[in-house]
Amino acid sequence: MTKAELVEQVAETTQLTKKHAELIVNTVFESIVESLKEGEKIELRGFGSFRIRQRGPRIGRNPKTGDRVEVPPKRIPYFKPGKELKELLNSDS
Repeated sequence: MTKAELVEQVAETTQLTKKHAELIVNTVFESIVESLKEGEKIELRGFGSFRIRQRGPRIGRNPKTGDRVEVPPKRIPYFKPGKELKELLNSDS
């Protein structure tokens, strides 16, 4: 599902215009991103949680030349699905 398809589904379900639905979807995404930037954990009951994981610095290799390259530390977003979501995906119905 693309973002445009999600906006369309929200618009149909809520009987709102696509413009209003797009504003809602964008606001949710922006809120998630801002919270992650601030280091907060986001927990959506029944769906899952988002958090940031730290990756330390390491030595990598340039695949073209084979030279050693220092890879700086970085923050990676991580999603952990909730129990209810796992059960829904694995149910037979």
